[in-house]
Amino acid sequence: MWFVFAAASSICFGLRGILYQWTSQRPIHRDPLLFGVFLMGALVALSASLVTGQAWTRPVWIGVLMGLFSFASNASMYKGFAVGKTSLVAMFTGLPPVVVVVLAYLFWGEKLNGWQLVSFLVIIAGIILIRYSSDLSLNNLQGAQWGALAMLFFALNDLTGKQSALLEAAAMPTLTLMFTTGAILFGVVWLLNMRRQAAAGLDRAVKEIAAAAEEAGSPPAAAADSTKLWSPGRTVLWGMVVGSTNAIGMMLLMQAFKLGVTGLVSAVVSMNVVLILIYARFVLKEKFSRLELGGLLCVLIGMILLRLSA
Repeated sequence: MWFVFAAASSICFGLRGILYQWTSQRPIHRDPLLFGVFLMGALVALSASLVTGQAWTRPVWIGVLMGLFSFASNASMYKGFAVGKTSLVAMFTGLPPVVVVVLAYLFWGEKLNGWQLVSFLVIIAGIILIRYSSDLSLNNLQGAQWGALAMLFFALNDLTGKQSALLEAAAMPTLTLMFTTGAILFGVVWLLNMRRQAAAGLDRAVKEIAAAAEEAGSPPAAAADSTKLWSPGRTVLWGMVVGSTNAIGMMLLMQAFKLGVTGLVSAVVSMNVVLILIYARFVLKEKFSRLELGGLLCVLIGMILLRLSA
C-alpha cells in the first residue's frame, strides 16, 4: 500500500512542478507565490486536523523542523535556478533519495533486499539520465552549491517526515506546523524584499522580472507582457492554487512513510520528473533526447521491479 501512496504523492508533486514551470513564465514575484503555497498547505492541514480530531501531542512539533527544511530546500532551489545552470540544479534536486537511503541506514538501520536495491539503483540511474540530458560541462557548473544544498534539505525533509511517523506524531497537526512555519518564513522574506524593492524603485523590479521571464525561455510576446506585474493578492491566490497540489502530496507522502522503507518511498516520489517530462513533450513541444528516453525507460523499469518486490 505504501507504493500507492508514494506514487500518488509523486503525481501531485509532478503537477506542482508543472504549475511552477507555467508560473515562471509569468510576471510574478516568487516570495508571495511561495507564501501562498505554504499558506494553503497550512489551511488544508489544519482543516483536516479539525475534521479528523487528531491529537496535538508533543511529537507533532517536529513539523516546525520539517518547515525549516522545506523552506531552506525551496529557497536553495530557486536561488540555484536564478544564478546557475537550470539543468544542473534540477539534477541535484532529483537526487535526495541517494542521501535518504544512506542516512536512513545510519539512523535507523533500514536495509534494502536484493530486488529493492536493484530497483532503487535503476530508478536513480534513470533520474540522473533525465536530469543530466542537457548541455552540461565541467566549465559550466554555476549554481552547483545551491543545487547541492537543495538536495540536502529535501533529503532532510524526507527524513524528518519519516521520523515523525516513527514518533507516532499525528500527520495533520504535524503538517499544519510544517506549512505554518514555511509560510511565516516566506512571509518574512517577502516583506524584507518589498522594503528592498521600494528602496530600489519599482522600475528596476519590473525590469528584473521581465529579464527573468526572458531567461526562463518565455516567448518574446510573453516577455513584453511581463512589464505588467501580477498584484500581490493575485499572486498569493495563485500560490494557494499551486499549494493545493503540494498539500495533498505531503499528506500522501506522510502515509507512505508510515508504511514503507524511507529510501524507496523517496525514490518513488522523485519520479515526479517523468510527469514533468511528459508535459514538456506534449504541451511545450520539447523533443526528447536519447538520454531522456533512456532515463524514462530506466525509471519505468525500476518502478515495475519495485512494485514486484514490494
